[in-house]
Amino acid sequence: MRTVDAAGLPIGDDHPPRIMGVLNVSKESPYDPSVYDDAGEAARYVDEELIDEGADIVDVGLESANKRFEVLSAEEELERLDTAIETIESVSGDAVFSIETRYHEVADEALARGFDMVNDICGFGDPEMPRVCEEHDAAVAKMASPPDLERPGAVEEVDDIYEALSLNGFTDKTIVDPAFGGWSEEKTLADDRETFRRLREFRGYGRPILVSINRKNFLRSVADRDTEEALPVSLAATSMAVERGAHIVRTHDVAETRDAALIGKEFARDRVRTRGEVSVEELDVATTGDARRHVDRFGGDPAVADDAVARVYEFEGLDSEEIGSLRAATAGSSAVLVADGTGSSALLIGTVAETVAAAQAASGATEALDAALSCVARPTE
Repeated sequence: MRTVDAAGLPIGDDHPPRIMGVLNVSKESPYDPSVYDDAGEAARYVDEELIDEGADIVDVGLESANKRFEVLSAEEELERLDTAIETIESVSGDAVFSIETRYHEVADEALARGFDMVNDICGFGDPEMPRVCEEHDAAVAKMASPPDLERPGAVEEVDDIYEALSLNGFTDKTIVDPAFGGWSEEKTLADDRETFRRLREFRGYGRPILVSINRKNFLRSVADRDTEEALPVSLAATSMAVERGAHIVRTHDVAETRDAALIGKEFARDRVRTRGEVSVEELDVATTGDARRHVDRFGGDPAVADDAVARVYEFEGLDSEEIGSLRAATAGSSAVLVADGTGSSALLIGTVAETVAAAQAASGATEALDAALSCVARPTE
């Protein structure tokens, strides 16, 4: 996993989770506490509610990305840029300033006038965006999106989200964002939940991950909360996201999100990472899907992912015939059967490929064992 330097702020596994606070200079933006069109008031908000509360990055939006509103042109965004520039020039605190835009012209002007990085919600749908970011040596968050500047984030299937992140390549300082939220009518809450469950897969690009999950519907609906009551579910998800490998959390609730992110980082599993003339890193792989993404990156056979992840299954209520069938199925293979002293319980241990093979080999002994083995023969990702 590479570390991205965003105007002196290192972002990656070896560094604390970074908090991205939000400022909108668009009157149509839906979250009122973050919306300002007066530079002085906006600067006070940034200092007191974002930076003083722990924001490392301040993301400034020039327009609402809500699909209910008309998309602004590059020229219309540029008309609003003066307020954003005046705001960041009036801020007294220290932070990295990010401009949220889909247009390379706006990014170029913003970076030339004081902004430090770009948050591209159309994921390089403007093919000139990578060039502009590279010319300014700027970090850029790239949100998964179709190649359409008027449909940011409108990708539904998780596999399609992953592929969308490849659109027009990457810069050396690209951060990936899997695009949580209702960016299209077709995208469902279940799609967002599946994306969150598979968050580790997006580490397959070897680049830092940004998540924008603050008070999102796919979390609120789990606990049946409205937006005002949704902070607890956002904080729970924040800890989980950081534990699963997220590096930046975009939020309107800075202080609380910072604390939740630190808890996620503290209790994330330690992995081997050694930097030197020859470096080694233990990858964060919990499922065959996670492993497959890394294998894809090296151009290998995706089938080997089944040998990269271990599983342990506990069986109870076995009789002697069923124990014998499991022993025979694992004999001569790398899968291991560990039976307890009673002869009615056992552990089946091995890689996904090994345990699937053992389950198939042990089938046919009894209907009860076949029913139990059916879940092993069709493991979840």
